[in-house]
Amino acid sequence: MEQDVYQQAKEIVKRFRDALYDCEQQGLQAAMREVFSARSDIHLAFPFEDMSGPDELYERAYRPLIEALPDLERRDYIVMSGPAETGDWVGCAGSYIGVFEHAWLDIPPTLHPIVMRFAEFFRVDGGKVVEMQALWDIPQVMMQAGAWPMVPSLGVEWLVPGPASQDGFVAGPWDEERSTRSLVLVRDMLDALSKYAEGGHEAMNLERYWHPKMTWYGPAGIGSNRRLSGFRNWHQIPFLNGMPDREGGRGENMTLFGDGDYVGFTAWPGMRARISADGWLGIAPSGQEITMRSLDFWRCENGLIRENWVLVDILDVYHQIGVDVFSRMRELTPARQIEKPML
Repeated sequence: MEQDVYQQAKEIVKRFRDALYDCEQQGLQAAMREVFSARSDIHLAFPFEDMSGPDELYERAYRPLIEALPDLERRDYIVMSGPAETGDWVGCAGSYIGVFEHAWLDIPPTLHPIVMRFAEFFRVDGGKVVEMQALWDIPQVMMQAGAWPMVPSLGVEWLVPGPASQDGFVAGPWDEERSTRSLVLVRDMLDALSKYAEGGHEAMNLERYWHPKMTWYGPAGIGSNRRLSGFRNWHQIPFLNGMPDREGGRGENMTLFGDGDYVGFTAWPGMRARISADGWLGIAPSGQEITMRSLDFWRCENGLIRENWVLVDILDVYHQIGVDVFSRMRELTPARQIEKPML
């Protein structure tokens, strides 16, 4: 059977993923130049921000990470692909792991293994990655180093698992009917979320869309929650209390695509809101407008959403309101900034 275009896109990104599994710097550079267009648009989490092409991505992001974690290893648990209004995309979720030997972004090393979640989306055109939008859960690294200087999470901080169904590497060929069914379910749920202003959480009717045993895997700083009651109490209510006027991504800024039971979402940014009340991350209600980068994966099961992996660029939110998280971190850990040699 002829390979479909979305399976081909997964294979292109796989060369990059494989190079980060058995991570060797020269091999990684070569794979990146093979996979990425020389002028690809790269968008990473704060403080990395925008880049152009694989060489800048390597020098500014991956090389310092490998120097800090010399045995860096990439582990994906979701790899999906599909069409969106903005093009053909591949979505990957997983973690980077390695022994934290040297400081990274001034986060003090632990000499122990650490894990950092990622959500990475790749737009493929003409056999090359022409755009990358990615969030790395840097606060998760700070927490493992005992260096998180901001408020504690309301949800649980843990090693976020892959899909309960163990099928996150979605096999081809692309199933249009099944993918569309998942896409419609998630799109309807997102539309229901926007009805909060009409009548609170009851107006959203989330029980129609979410499985009774749903799990919401939030980013470090927010944490994960199980069941709708946990999602509401430890994330949604504080979030909506602080920013009741939030507006999600729409139109050309929104990329939503399905692959079997999975749906991926990226937008840069994906939300706009005004911090008009207290309740979220301990941020004062200054009335300031912010944008928010949020990357999502949903897994659907028997007509309901059972799992949702979410990363939010929390460091960028703090940056927009004038809080330098890295400066606070350095003040919290002055005695630990001098590295000890690895025995």
